[in-house]
Amino acid sequence: MTKMTTGTKIFAWIMVVWNALGVMAFVSQLLLTPEMIALLPEAQQEAYNNIPLWSYVAYALAVFGGLLGTLMLALGKKLAFPLLVISLVGVLVQQFYNFVIIDSIALLGPSVVILPSLVVVIAIILVMVSKRGTKAGWLK
Repeated sequence: MTKMTTGTKIFAWIMVVWNALGVMAFVSQLLLTPEMIALLPEAQQEAYNNIPLWSYVAYALAVFGGLLGTLMLALGKKLAFPLLVISLVGVLVQQFYNFVIIDSIALLGPSVVILPSLVVVIAIILVMVSKRGTKAGWLK
């Protein structure tokens, strides 16, 4: 196969939007003011006030790598694969912080697992699709 299917193109553009929403969430978190954080329960305030730089870097790699990677995927470029691998690594490091270091399940309840699980699954699928596209030749 040397041409991306229409379904894959549609999927890729939907993933561009998905990752743009991730960038917006990242920027929103960066823009939280001390007054906004003060409105949260005390345990959540503690978590927000103590996020280490490496977690922010992982988050940035996850969302910006994801956005650029899916854009490259939608445009049929091989650069999609390494960018999406970087994004996946960022996602995994960020989730390690969220679920192992600060135990966000104890902090926010079990429902907090749903969206991060979806993010991990989508990041893995994107890496697999981009790898397949590189091997099949429809990413050039």
